[in-house]
Amino acid sequence: VLSVLQWATLRIERGAKEKNHPLYKPYVNGIIAKEPTSLEEEIKEIRRSGSGKALDTPEFELSDIFYFCRKGIETIMDDEVTKRFSAEELESWNLLSRTNYNFQYISLRLTVLWGLGVLIRYCFLLPLRIALAFTGISLLVTGTTVVGYLPNGRCKDFLSKHVHLMCYRICVRALTAIITYHDRENRPRNGGICVANHTSPIDVIILASDGYYAMVGQIHGGLMGVIQRAMVKACPHVWFERSEVKDRHLVARRLTEHVQDKSKLPILIFPEGTCINNTSVMMFKKGSFEIGATVYPVAIKYDPQFGDAFWNSSKYGMVTYLLRMMTSWAIVCSVWYLPPMTRQPEEDAVQFANRVKSAIARQGGLVDLLWDGGLKREKVKDAFKEEQQKLYSKMIVGSHEDRSRS
Repeated sequence: VLSVLQWATLRIERGAKEKNHPLYKPYVNGIIAKEPTSLEEEIKEIRRSGSGKALDTPEFELSDIFYFCRKGIETIMDDEVTKRFSAEELESWNLLSRTNYNFQYISLRLTVLWGLGVLIRYCFLLPLRIALAFTGISLLVTGTTVVGYLPNGRCKDFLSKHVHLMCYRICVRALTAIITYHDRENRPRNGGICVANHTSPIDVIILASDGYYAMVGQIHGGLMGVIQRAMVKACPHVWFERSEVKDRHLVARRLTEHVQDKSKLPILIFPEGTCINNTSVMMFKKGSFEIGATVYPVAIKYDPQFGDAFWNSSKYGMVTYLLRMMTSWAIVCSVWYLPPMTRQPEEDAVQFANRVKSAIARQGGLVDLLWDGGLKREKVKDAFKEEQQKLYSKMIVGSHEDRSRS
């Protein structure tokens, strides 16, 4: 497949030059070049170029408005948050529906090759993958239900771990997932918390096919509810009712009780709380970092060339998403187990969460963002607006103080 994609890329580039079509532009993190400068520096630069007054004058100047107008327009044109919730644009076409938006018809041979790819993916690979997924889910429900009737003890724990592991690996095969695990000596251990960046629901089976975890999540209905009820019989997963999820103290108490029992499996948590398109890592919720347990960071990086694993939940339902996954060429990803981390005496939960997030972003080659992933569905909090207001007012008030002292 890689050879075919490389040939297709060369053919597209040659055809684009022959027809004077614009060549593919590489994916970039932004369309506007921005310099890492402060509010005060930029306003002083505006005053320097457009005003004859002293740069340290404490009075408000009309030219200061241009800074905020420019920042607002930049944010609208090149939003650093919302673009993290859409599929990453590829540099070249991968013969799938998710492709570079500049693609144009090039040649008959390329079209025929795409048609053959559709036949292979939908008529040959898709039925096999559906059969494997059905087998894995059926065995998971059946196996965990049977194991759940056994008395608690080593035999039950042993069978539960291996039933989960076997079924997850079958489900991974249903996606033709090619996974490379690094630094396995750092894999999470009992009594700890495993935290990872979140791109897709399949992150769970990607990690659980190489280790044993206790899952944390909200109780669902339908098929997912059946699976959850069967799993919890064999292993102490932590499921919450919808009303309980909003109770932070109850969630923290349940998690604390779990990690204090060193015989229980490590908890798997995705602190971002929502799926990001695997180009960045967004703010980690502090709840799982307040417990005081050892944290095992994990970085997951997908290769979108063979299939984009990102789930845009606002655009696709679960069934449509899984269909897109099963009709991709493959799901290729790398997983890095980072050394365990503990909260330092001088750190609060937010600082600890940011330190873990930075380590994951650095290892996975992802952009480290401070924004809350909840902005995907919510409005910007007033605190973010007030922060900019405070910075500007501090600049003015500070100048007043300096002037009075002088």
